[in-house]
Amino acid sequence: MSGKLIVIEGLDGSGKATQAQKLFEALQANGERVMKVSFPDYESESSALVRMYLSGEFGTDPNAVNPYAASSFYAVDRYASYMKNWRDFYLNGGTVIADRYTTSNAIHQCAKLPESEWEGFLKWLFHYEYELLGIPAPFCTVYLRVDPAVSQKLMSGRYQGDESKKDIHEANTAYLMQSRRAADHCAKVLGWRVVECVSGGAMRTVDDIAAEILAVLTET
Repeated sequence: MSGKLIVIEGLDGSGKATQAQKLFEALQANGERVMKVSFPDYESESSALVRMYLSGEFGTDPNAVNPYAASSFYAVDRYASYMKNWRDFYLNGGTVIADRYTTSNAIHQCAKLPESEWEGFLKWLFHYEYELLGIPAPFCTVYLRVDPAVSQKLMSGRYQGDESKKDIHEANTAYLMQSRRAADHCAKVLGWRVVECVSGGAMRTVDDIAAEILAVLTET
């Protein structure tokens, strides 16, 4: 019997890695068979095209690579990770927590398209990854909603103020704003569970957000 795939999704700087780890620890402490994966898988050769893309080798503007090509870079990386690292665990009933997934393609590649094309792109994307490639669809996607202005400050802190360390997505404010619009749209039409991470112009505490994620999953 297949297990569960829980995806933690959000814009850059929204705390996905932190919350994926917190959730992993909480479920493990509760006695669940659980493992955590992260995308892109930068430790694998399968992420080579993703790394080339994000470093600007195909152009420093995210729009230099069309959404279908860019999606394929990420999809192949996910396929390799599934086949090598977590397929058997998942198919034998384990719970897998993913920091980013196909849902990131939905957000960041829709941001390159006019809104009138989003529906068609999403249909293509999920058919391609879940049906043609055969990787699992999520049981639940938790969207960490953060104001891009707040996430930009967090990313600047992550890189100690060195803006040159940002990839072509992180460095493009207009693109991040469009990604926020796309993420909100996806959350609405795809039924993602939304966790508001900002209160009063500042990030809520890590533990406060983690507690809400657990509550959301309990209700799912």
